[in-house]
Amino acid sequence: MKYMSKLMLSAAVVVTLFAACDKVGDLPVYQGGIATVLASSVNAIAPAPADSLSDVVVFSWSDPKYATDKETVKYIVQIDEAGNNFAASSSKTVSGDQQVSFTGKEINAILLGKGYAFGESHDMEVRVVSSYANNNDQLLSNVLTIPMTAYKIPPKIALPASGKLYLVGDASEGGWSNPVPVPSQEFVQTDETTFAGVFNLAANKEYLVLPVNGSWDHKYSVANKTLPNLSAGGDFGYDLSDNFPGPATAGQYLIKLDFQLGKFTLTPYTGSLPTNLFLVGDATQGGWSNPVPVPSQQFTRINSSVFEITTQLNGGKEYLMLPVNGSWDHKYSVADKTLTGLSAGGEFGYDKPDNFPGPSASGNYKIQANFATNQFTVTAQ
Repeated sequence: MKYMSKLMLSAAVVVTLFAACDKVGDLPVYQGGIATVLASSVNAIAPAPADSLSDVVVFSWSDPKYATDKETVKYIVQIDEAGNNFAASSSKTVSGDQQVSFTGKEINAILLGKGYAFGESHDMEVRVVSSYANNNDQLLSNVLTIPMTAYKIPPKIALPASGKLYLVGDASEGGWSNPVPVPSQEFVQTDETTFAGVFNLAANKEYLVLPVNGSWDHKYSVANKTLPNLSAGGDFGYDLSDNFPGPATAGQYLIKLDFQLGKFTLTPYTGSLPTNLFLVGDATQGGWSNPVPVPSQQFTRINSSVFEITTQLNGGKEYLMLPVNGSWDHKYSVADKTLTGLSAGGEFGYDKPDNFPGPSASGNYKIQANFATNQFTVTAQ
């Protein structure tokens, strides 16, 4: 029996050895492809709102000649800001087809996702990454640079029919009294869909934003005031259930409400908001004498952040704005009075080194200083 067992074992080993010598066919090895050549159906993309569901561009490319069925080839079309090297690209993936279209809505979403303003053209780059279905042998096409422009979409939050906004609440200087004190608690509209205001706020209190001063019928508010960090900003809406949570520290704050995005922000105000504002300089009728004559050279406060004056100015002269009449301790001025076009408006700030350049021609002018945007304008009347 031992002899037979050894014999059977030897035979099994021999069979195994012969089986191991049978050659298995090589795994398939595909040849590499070639980079595709990308083309666009248009040279620029600027869709209108009516084009939102229509194809506004078709990208097509040549055959990369991979050694598999064309229907299995993978293509990734990437779009990103020019010069960004596709580090934050938007993409669309296609299998088999050698072209892809984008609707106006898709292009708009890409541009708005970059934070671009409506109606502004931006150079965007487009390329195609081709590969086998398993992503092997990825090849990059040529890069196309195409100017693209976003169209305006309706604001996420309806703008106030009144065209006005007011701050109310125990976080504000006026408390919950309604109507609120004006102009100090009225916002300024800084563009078509944004309101802003600089306010003195108490710590750990709350507020609401009213479209009609003196009415509790409607309000702009938040859905859940307990959300972490909501005091610094987040989503807001119309007649939501909760008050805005105020900051943890008392001080001057800039509140912005963006109705286009349905977002608000609250940030510490780094400028200096005056209680009063006065005009001085040889561009004015009172010259550089300080204190200046009032009321002729005193601004009127329009709302929480804007001061305005209409006065006679001497051509080719200069001026400053003073927070305290009769004092040279502080001033509102500009960083560089030689900037082209600055006499008609631009950026200003607190204790900057240069005087405001006045208009070249003498005449009656309206000067407006917006402390929410740190911009001033000068317009002939």
